Amino acid sequence: MTGRGLSLPLLLNRARERAPGPAAGALGGAVAAGLGLGACAVLVMVLWISSPYPDSGPGAALHTAAALWLIAHGSEIVRTDTLSGVPAPMGLTPLLLLALPAWLVHRAARDAAEDSEGAEGAGVWGGAVFGYLLVGAAAAAYAGGGEMRPSWVSCGVHLALVAAVAAGSGVWTAHGRPRGPLPGALRRCAEVLPRVLVTEVLPVAARAAAAGLLVLVAGGALVMAVGLVWHGGEVRESFVRVTGAWSGRFAVLLLCLALVPNAVLWGAAYALGPGVVLGAGQAVGPLGGSGGALLPAFPLLAAVPAGPGTPFTWAVALVPVAAAATVAWFVTGAGGAAGWTRGRIACAVAVAAGLCGAAMACLAVASGGALGVAALSAFGPVGWLTGAAAAGWVLAVGMPVALTVRWWRGRDAVVGPRVSAWTAALKTWRHRRAEDREQARAQRQAQAQTQNPAPATVPDAATGAGVSADDGFEPFDYYFDEASRGERWTFLRDASAPGPAAEPPAGPSGPAD
Repeated sequence: MTGRGLSLPLLLNRARERAPGPAAGALGGAVAAGLGLGACAVLVMVLWISSPYPDSGPGAALHTAAALWLIAHGSEIVRTDTLSGVPAPMGLTPLLLLALPAWLVHRAARDAAEDSEGAEGAGVWGGAVFGYLLVGAAAAAYAGGGEMRPSWVSCGVHLALVAAVAAGSGVWTAHGRPRGPLPGALRRCAEVLPRVLVTEVLPVAARAAAAGLLVLVAGGALVMAVGLVWHGGEVRESFVRVTGAWSGRFAVLLLCLALVPNAVLWGAAYALGPGVVLGAGQAVGPLGGSGGALLPAFPLLAAVPAGPGTPFTWAVALVPVAAAATVAWFVTGAGGAAGWTRGRIACAVAVAAGLCGAAMACLAVASGGALGVAALSAFGPVGWLTGAAAAGWVLAVGMPVALTVRWWRGRDAVVGPRVSAWTAALKTWRHRRAEDREQARAQRQAQAQTQNPAPATVPDAATGAGVSADDGFEPFDYYFDEASRGERWTFLRDASAPGPAAEPPAGPSGPAD
């Protein structure tokens, strides 16, 4: 409460409570559109007031604010105050400006759905879209009286698209983001497809495609940052050369910030291979550029690499490779937990490639547009080429990676039993070989004993035991054992000495004869 009455938020809440359902949605949509228009008007008026040399009055500034709000939705605007006098279309939308109207419509539809308990979500959604389009039509009519006139067909399509998507997400959020049944048309389309594809493959492929798309966008941001740092001197020079007034430089800085999402998507398209079209007849890619048209003096355009491709520019191929590997990793992770076959994993990768390519194509189209006629008629990546390149990278790299990861993760269940069987068979074969060798050795020994009988034995001189002739026995050992040889050497020594003759020693059997 204030001293004069209710504040604006309380008035809006009370109005929603008194008019639930579609009426509350229409009121919220109209308020969201008015807030967006007011924010653009404040920004343009601040820049107009701070400009040292304004060439128009406040009315023209308000017309420009309405045109800027329409541009934020992606609408095409035609400039009539060109130097040549030929109207020039402006279709390149700074994507960061789109965040404000989308968030406002989302919040308005969510609040209206939460306050209208018991009302159908479709009614709230329709009311929010209707209220937003009503204010949008008035803004387009007002902008048509200025120098930047809207294209009515483009305005109608883009305003309706933004309002429908943002209001739908708001109503869905208000109901707790349910995963209920699909709408009738989508449900009938899903019934035509195989049930396994819809219930199992498609959710996994959608998550994998979202992850791959996120990697592509992050890689595009990295490519853009490296380009700005590498061409830092040219970027600073172009920023200073655009305008000499501080208010003008501030406006250029705001425009550059609003175009950062566009530059990120351009970097992703550059890394994918098709590159970016920078005017009619000029395209820039990692393999080099074509054409020689001069680019406008703008900081973000000064960071575009020029000349033929080098290994440094070829290195951007790591971005789509990383995106494809991410898709494969997500698919194999979910497929491995569910026990998918190789065919189902390959199908999921193919579906994810199609979804990623379609999303990248839509983003590429949204990030580009025309800035004029002739040489400025085309700026940004070509949608279908960018989408085809994204899908091709995922199929060419993600499919082998997914199948390899699937084999690697399931190697214990597939290869383990085979290796165990091979090891057991090898052990059995080696055991049989050892038994066969033992049997052959025993047979050879038996045959040798049969062919060579045992030799005759003779009595040992010392013990009298039988000794084989093959055990080193000599016939003279019987008569000349160690003791007899010693006695005979003593006798011979004594006989050779002077004196009485010695008696010869007795042999082993008695005295010598």
